[in-house]
Amino acid sequence: MKRYNLLIVLLLLIFNVTTAQKKNSPAADLSILKETKSKIEATVPLVVQHLQNIATKESDNNIVTNGKIAVGKEYKILESEWFLYRNNMKNCILNNSSKKAKKCMEYHTQYLRNTLINYNNYITNLTKKNGYLGVEGDTKFDFKPAEIATKLSEAYFNANDAAGRMKADQKREFLDQTMSDDNKLSPYAQLAQLAP
Repeated sequence: MKRYNLLIVLLLLIFNVTTAQKKNSPAADLSILKETKSKIEATVPLVVQHLQNIATKESDNNIVTNGKIAVGKEYKILESEWFLYRNNMKNCILNNSSKKAKKCMEYHTQYLRNTLINYNNYITNLTKKNGYLGVEGDTKFDFKPAEIATKLSEAYFNANDAAGRMKADQKREFLDQTMSDDNKLSPYAQLAQLAP
């Protein structure tokens, strides 16, 4: 009887490890990276459109030209931090014990959260109703820094748990996906051209 119990336990253990090693396993879902990338990128055409509205109203194309340069600088800061965040989170998991990895990830998530908040404050102030030159309208963004940071943190904590059940090569391959071009922010100039 004991041998059958041991066999069942071993089979369950093998099943759990195999499930954790699948990239699309719910415990190892990092699709939030693409979702975050899309939300960040979607802000640019909206801001540029607002600047264009101001420039049209004031008959001054310098407003949109200079505004695009200023927004581009803010986007570049966020783009740089987004790259660093993904790389640092990957390294937190690869190079630390589970407990140290969590502290490491909390630190980097807080830093990204602050950068997201700064970017959000900038674009919100630029586009709010009765803002710069009093252009009517209030541009709405699907961009909530605290919510984004929380979802990213949860996804990476789950990825850390899943990676702990993987072999070294599988863990590295799994975490390398976070740095893929699919998760990289598109260049600002390209996004700025998408404004209607």
